[in-house]
Order: sequence, then C-alpha cells, then structure tokens
Amino acid sequence: MQSSLIGKVQKAKQYAQEPERVRFESFSIAFSGENGDHAVTYDHGKWNCSCHFFAGWEICCHTMAVERLLGVMVSDKQNYPELLSHAEAAVAAGA
Repeated sequence: MQSSLIGKVQKAKQYAQEPERVRFESFSIAFSGENGDHAVTYDHGKWNCSCHFFAGWEICCHTMAVERLLGVMVSDKQNYPELLSHAEAAVAAGA
C-alpha cells in the first residue's frame, strides 16, 4: 500500500517539473494592484479584467502579469498590439 503512494508522490514531483502538461481552460482570480483589487478572468483563451485600462485596450498589466506567471499553462497568448511590443523592448533596454 505504501509503495503505491510513494509512486504517486514521485509522479506528482515529475508532473510538477513539466508545466506544459497543465493547461488552464478557465479561471477567475483577485489581483491586488497598486490602485486596488481587480477581477481577472480567463476563459478558453479570452482574458478580461475589471480595471479601466482593460476596458479600452482589451489588455492590461494585470492580465499580462498573470499570463507571464502561468507561462505555457495558458493556451493562447494575448495578441499584443505592435505598440506593446515596442514598449516591452524599451523596458528591456532600460528606458
């Protein structure tokens, strides 16, 4: 009996090292931003956030942060407008 549990623990450790095995399909989280809490949701590739910026741009720092945290575990990356690509390059360059 204990040997089967040990096998499950070993498999769990292996799986934990392989995040590409996990794909979130939908979830809802509370994100504590600098200006208050925001509701961030993900549903089959579609992001949403309760912040004012998301309402106008359909992307925001909260959804981008969660996407970075989850990495390969979310199936579709957000479609960053070209402007955001330039902004990320500027941040990486230390501007």
